Amino acid sequence: MLNTTTDTPARSRAPWWFNLAGQLLEPWVRIRRDPAEPAALLQAGAPVCYVIERDGFSDALILERACREAGLPSPMQPLAGTRRRRSVFALARRDGWLFGRNRKRSPNEPLGQLVRSLEGDPERDIQIVPVSIYVGRAPTRESGWFSVLFSENWVMVGRFRRMLALLLNGRDTVVHFSTPVSLRAVMSESGEIRPERLTRKIARVLRTHFRRIRAAVIGPDLSHRRTVVDAVLNAEPVRAAINATAAKENISQAKAWRKAHDLVMEIAADYSHPVVRSASFLLSNFWNKLYDGIAMHHFDKARAAAPGHEVVYVPCHRSHTDYLLMSYQLHVSGVVVPHIAAGVNLNLPVIGPILRRGGAFFLRRSFKGNALYSVVFNEYVAQLIDRGVPMEYFIEGGRSRTGRLLAPRAGMLVMTVRAFLRAPRRPVLFQPVYIGYEKLMEGKSYIGELSGKPKEKESLLGLLRGLKVLRQRYGHVALSFGEPIELNPLLDAAASDWRQSTAHPDAKPEWLGRVVDDLAERIQININRAADVNPINLLALALLATPKHAMAENDLLAQLELMKALLEELPYSDRVTLTSMDPAGIIAYGEQMGWIRRVRHPLGDVLVTEDEQAVLLSYFRNNVLHLMATAAWVACCFLNNRRMSRASVLRLGRIIYPFIQGELFLPWDKDGFCKQLQATIDFFVRRGLLEATGDGRVLERGPGQDDAAYQLKIIARSLIQAFERYYITIAALVKNGPHTLTAAELENACTLTAQRLSLLNELSAPEFFDKALFRGFIQKLRESHIVWTDEAGKLDYDRALEDMVRDARVILAREVRHSILKITPGGDGDREVQLEPAKPIPADASSEALHERHVAAEHHAHAPEETKPVAETQGTKDLFKD
Repeated sequence: MLNTTTDTPARSRAPWWFNLAGQLLEPWVRIRRDPAEPAALLQAGAPVCYVIERDGFSDALILERACREAGLPSPMQPLAGTRRRRSVFALARRDGWLFGRNRKRSPNEPLGQLVRSLEGDPERDIQIVPVSIYVGRAPTRESGWFSVLFSENWVMVGRFRRMLALLLNGRDTVVHFSTPVSLRAVMSESGEIRPERLTRKIARVLRTHFRRIRAAVIGPDLSHRRTVVDAVLNAEPVRAAINATAAKENISQAKAWRKAHDLVMEIAADYSHPVVRSASFLLSNFWNKLYDGIAMHHFDKARAAAPGHEVVYVPCHRSHTDYLLMSYQLHVSGVVVPHIAAGVNLNLPVIGPILRRGGAFFLRRSFKGNALYSVVFNEYVAQLIDRGVPMEYFIEGGRSRTGRLLAPRAGMLVMTVRAFLRAPRRPVLFQPVYIGYEKLMEGKSYIGELSGKPKEKESLLGLLRGLKVLRQRYGHVALSFGEPIELNPLLDAAASDWRQSTAHPDAKPEWLGRVVDDLAERIQININRAADVNPINLLALALLATPKHAMAENDLLAQLELMKALLEELPYSDRVTLTSMDPAGIIAYGEQMGWIRRVRHPLGDVLVTEDEQAVLLSYFRNNVLHLMATAAWVACCFLNNRRMSRASVLRLGRIIYPFIQGELFLPWDKDGFCKQLQATIDFFVRRGLLEATGDGRVLERGPGQDDAAYQLKIIARSLIQAFERYYITIAALVKNGPHTLTAAELENACTLTAQRLSLLNELSAPEFFDKALFRGFIQKLRESHIVWTDEAGKLDYDRALEDMVRDARVILAREVRHSILKITPGGDGDREVQLEPAKPIPADASSEALHERHVAAEHHAHAPEETKPVAETQGTKDLFKD
């Protein structure tokens, strides 16, 4: 009887010429088994029959060797209890002339033989083991150009091409053993079904299994672009749009169809596995010349969450290299390259076709006024979702010029959600990704655009001119995968009957907008929760908080140590990663990268960043500004106050939080933010930066020349410009009065005021006068019903706005407020915004109320020295004396 145990496999009974071919092939092939010990999958006592996806002599040789090395039964021995001479068969057969096979036999005939062999003996069973064989799935950089071209794909290649693939890529061969299937169990579950139908059913299930495995390893079969294009054009919404276009424009149906065809050809990707592999081969050399390393954080969690889902990657958008980095890293990590939504401005000669074959599909910046284009693009996205193709797009709509996350544009999210609602076959999973750089290729162009220069249009000539940036080194890059977001729970929370209410393809439920807005905000929050804090981020946070962007080395070392301790002891989230360098190593690395310069001095070296470098560094400070938000708020409360009650810090924090949250995409609600503030205050007390008195109810900082006060002010200044922007907006609105300005006029007045203030104070942060930040703050005021629009489109406001002006005195120095009011255009001239006098405090008032009066008196008693000219030769700490 045949030995079916996995401990001692039966000796192969293959003919001599088969064994000779195996010996000749052995030096060219190195096999990696998946799993490494497939024998553990088998059950003892039942014969084993292997099934492979495609018929081929080389596949049989590879399978026989893999089984021999793993201690499995040989596929070349007869299958016990049947008439089969071999324990292996293929689902797909190749026509050929070399070996005299009977081509009249169906590929399902081997399965039929196995089923019939078990019909007469209910005690017998056969284990069917699906085995997938891939030659050259992901050739390495050293493999060579031809190795890439002859790597595994979806095409059933001829014998000569397979031989070349083995010679070039044989040492990168993967043999995947799947879990065995009990044929007896399948027959029992199928009941009285006829053997022919059962055979076809098993074959169909096996083909589906092989397709899923191949799609997971090398990507979906989208090599035929024409099939997707035809599906789009034949879809009912597109046919209706074609008819509507023909009627509206008074053209023939054929001409309207050609317009739709041209549009979908403009949009559609032309995915090519050989091009992806070729690009991977080229990019490995490219990245090695540009970067010192590319890190992937939490990728194992992202990979584990993906099976069974339609995955949509939603990274932040920092640079044009984001596209390539994501695709390259996913490919070399063994994950399918997603289809990427790219702006049509990148559809350049030569470059466009390459990107298209790498999975890029192109969209116009605006769909307005082109109903046919909108319908065609929506249908194309729906086809990708329906086919289970992973996608990638940037919900910010464009690259961030400031380093902050931009307000999301929900267009692609709406299309994705509606496509899923139309055919909810596979649940959709949104995968946020944080991308962190240490230096940007586009840095100087970003500064120019923020300063008012027009954005340079992408062109092939411009690309060639920009090749000079490749001469530099750009440090390290990090791709950090945030917590994924499943769409189904959001839909269930919005409407329990969403499956029934969205069955019609044109359905637009009233809750759809809320779901998309919630989804967009969650994506941005989870991107920020996966931030990677690199040495350049920390240097930027410290140095840009000083007036001259210079610090004594000892002060900088202490500040870096404090910030690292803060991020380690009060983690923002479990996915934030922090550089392992110590403060001295961070400084040395900053010098090496050219971001900072050391000025030697007998009393101690000074580290300085030059003016242009300081502007560029603001980008990297803004990448991680959200991580310091709670600490910066607490520190801001002590910029102009020696002492303040803990309750006041928390109360004002609750007031200001919605605006900080909207700008920095913070993850907490108001109560969560207050808990974080409490933990931060306790941290500052432990570190000696604050002193708690009165049972911890009153907080006090040291004098201005104290080290602790100096460190607090460095932390505070990372966020102080946000509060200055808020004050500019409120002051402009109150100064002009209600029913005077439209939202657009207020936004323009704020931008001009910030630009002028930046010129007068030599601020090195271009985002200080970023119009989008003012627009976002005004929108938050409207959402909070503090500001609203009257019938004439002018802005009116609640008395709470004037309360916010008064509260600003706690944070902003008098000179800063007066400078803003003087510059801000408005009907009140140069005078301060008038407020009613504060009500007298009763004699039995609480200590907190008394403290508030003390704070107000302290503001009027003196002004902080940091607003005075700094022409005198002083140490960095002396600039912050009280």
